[in-house]
Amino acid sequence: MTSPTSEDKAPSTRKIALASLVGTTIEWYDLFIYTTAAAVVFNLLFFPEFDPLMGTLIAFSTYATAYIARPVGAIVFGHIGDRAGRKKTLTLTLMIMGVATFAVGLLPTYGSIGVIAPILLIILRFLQGLGLGGEWGGAVLMAVEHAPLSKRGFFGSWVQMGVPAGVILANLVWLAVATLSEDDLLAWGWRIPFLLSVSLIIVGMWVRARVLETPTFEKQHEAAEDTKMPIVEVLRDYWGQVLLTAGAYFATGVVYTVLLAFGLTYGTVELGLSRSTMLLVIVITAAVNFLLLPFFGIISDRFNRKRVYLAGIAGMGVLSFPLFWLMNIGNFWSVLLGYVLIVIPFSAAYGPQSTLFAEIFRGRVRYSGLSIGYQLGAILGSALTPIATTALLAATGSATSVAWYMVGACIISLICAMGIQARPWKDESEDGRVELVTATEAGSAGKSR
Repeated sequence: MTSPTSEDKAPSTRKIALASLVGTTIEWYDLFIYTTAAAVVFNLLFFPEFDPLMGTLIAFSTYATAYIARPVGAIVFGHIGDRAGRKKTLTLTLMIMGVATFAVGLLPTYGSIGVIAPILLIILRFLQGLGLGGEWGGAVLMAVEHAPLSKRGFFGSWVQMGVPAGVILANLVWLAVATLSEDDLLAWGWRIPFLLSVSLIIVGMWVRARVLETPTFEKQHEAAEDTKMPIVEVLRDYWGQVLLTAGAYFATGVVYTVLLAFGLTYGTVELGLSRSTMLLVIVITAAVNFLLLPFFGIISDRFNRKRVYLAGIAGMGVLSFPLFWLMNIGNFWSVLLGYVLIVIPFSAAYGPQSTLFAEIFRGRVRYSGLSIGYQLGAILGSALTPIATTALLAATGSATSVAWYMVGACIISLICAMGIQARPWKDESEDGRVELVTATEAGSAGKSR
């Protein structure tokens, strides 16, 4: 019996990549409806004893709770994913995330039960982060480990597309909810985005039940090459690459969180733009990002993936100040232009990021190594950014300080990304070891497609 060619596998790979996209879209929808709620209503509903700026800062602190949980989820579900399989783990993470999100929509507020309300909010936010900590790495591996060598960057970018897709979905729901009166929004309207997540979870579970386990895991499992403690092997053999991965992610986390969280608050509170105007800017920007990610995934397959990534990070640094110059003009079109300009280099970095990071680790510990590095970076880049930028604005009274913060993050990520040793694997051999691809082979594969 002849083995299937890349062309034979292509339809199956597209189906699996689509399943990863659907799943991550749902996960990021759950995350981003919370992000918007933290910026818009949670300061009033769960922290009403503080002035608006301080209440927003504390609300963003609960937003950060999920990022503290994400490395824990990366360790726990990375272990399960490397030992029991990628598919089973992704089903579990989606269920945890979905139940926690739905429960947020049922929470009583501070006005009903006092201080217990924000405590319950923090607990549910932690569970969201726990599920998300194991989600991203598994979704990446489902797409990349099924993909042919010459298209790994492209199919890996499908997982990244789940982020803007989740942003679009979440903000479209919030745009609809924003049409309610202020009283109705605070009384019951804010619950709608969270309660709607239950229908998405059902769809996601159905889609993921229909995909196959990855060839990488099946081969190493059949050859009894599984490692008993993936986290031990990662920390022993890959600790430097894990730290570099976290640092390389830093800038993408900072820039995207500035656009979604800080930018929303800055635009409405400081610039006087309406909430609907800022949400529309975010939706349009996310749509541009969604279209650009697979393009840069293809570019990374044809050219050097690491150089594409470095170019994206550098571009974000260059455009950090122009972002706020344009925002401070204070109208819809100037804000939109600032957002769209910076999302172009962001897409150049974020599109190939998943595949670049996956190529660092060997198959038997790839789920753990990939997830831990990414989620550590998420704490530095995504979790602390709303707190840091809000504090910087309060201390300086100017968004210039935030732009400098973004530039600093880009410099750190450039240094770390240059130190990453990504080695594309040609295939997973029968004993579970990775057959690495030489630079010549990788370039030839990219050009041949």
